[in-house]
Amino acid sequence: NIDENHEPLFGRNLVSLKGQRWREMRSTLSPAFTGSKMRTMFQLVSECCNDTVNYLEKETKDGKPMLTDLKDLFTRFTNDLIATSAFGIKVDSLNDKENEFYTYGKSATDFSGLRGLYFFLAVHFPNFSKLFGISLFPSKFRTFFRNLVWDTIRQRERENIIRPDMINLLIQARKGQLRYEKEEVDQEGYATVQETKVGEAIHASKLVEDDLTAQCLIFFFAGFETSSTCMCFTAHELAANPDVQKKLLVEVDAMKEQLGGKPITYEALHDMPYLDMVISESLRYWPPAVASDRACVKSYRIKTDDLDFEIKTGEGILFPIVSLHHDPKYFPNPSRFDPERFSEENKDKITPFSYLPFGVGPRNCIGSRFALMETK
Repeated sequence: NIDENHEPLFGRNLVSLKGQRWREMRSTLSPAFTGSKMRTMFQLVSECCNDTVNYLEKETKDGKPMLTDLKDLFTRFTNDLIATSAFGIKVDSLNDKENEFYTYGKSATDFSGLRGLYFFLAVHFPNFSKLFGISLFPSKFRTFFRNLVWDTIRQRERENIIRPDMINLLIQARKGQLRYEKEEVDQEGYATVQETKVGEAIHASKLVEDDLTAQCLIFFFAGFETSSTCMCFTAHELAANPDVQKKLLVEVDAMKEQLGGKPITYEALHDMPYLDMVISESLRYWPPAVASDRACVKSYRIKTDDLDFEIKTGEGILFPIVSLHHDPKYFPNPSRFDPERFSEENKDKITPFSYLPFGVGPRNCIGSRFALMETK
């Protein structure tokens, strides 16, 4: 229960909002995360990937092995992708190690030490935090990101600049120009979660400065660590399972040959079924969120042969996703990394709601398409 007036950059983002405010924001933002919008943003993702490949080639040009911390590498890649796709700026964190955007972004997602205590107080004792002036973020952090977002928005509106990024989509949302586009074919991948009626509805939501800044920052809070961690674990599993790595490489090489030297396209990326199987299995084995929480808004009794209990209004529910993903009842031999679980022949055998890498229901992860695109 973060006070959005005291902590506007965190309290006003989509994850923190509740009730009608959340419904309005979800329906306002959902059109920005459809497959068609991801297609327009693909160029930005591709450019960041090329920069990373160029960096690796430069570091290994003498033919010697390169020793690197993959988590750090993927974190810097994710940071640069967030910078260009969410904030509309170009940074190079692989070569400029301590650039201002990376430093602030890293700080934003670090909830260790005192920051962790402040976060606990902000969530559980918002009035206490407000009374004693305890803030999640220092004033220089808030000033940096507010100025970054609004200087960009004002420049674009003044000079009529259009760029395929989140800033542009938020400008459209602010003007009421975004509408949810229902697509007949959802080709982004098995793990993609579907938007519900809440996201497809039309609401008039007036977005003020902190609303827009908060939505840009959600890329950090929700995607900075989770996406880079998924990439890191996937790389680990490919190294630990050379048979999987070999099969994936065959598919990648076949696609490169099919493209005939041309850059990869959005359609080509999603026309690689084994790649999707590998990412889907990685998300099962190493779910980015080990658990998901919900608040009960209406008392409900659960009665089965073994259980009989009531979840009361206001009570919190913590659902252990990692335990479900490793339950042999739903995933036989769960400790084995096996992309074949998600093959065309087998994926229909997966019990509905037993696979939840991006959550489920109206409050599922709005950015699942973007996360899968950048990871692939």
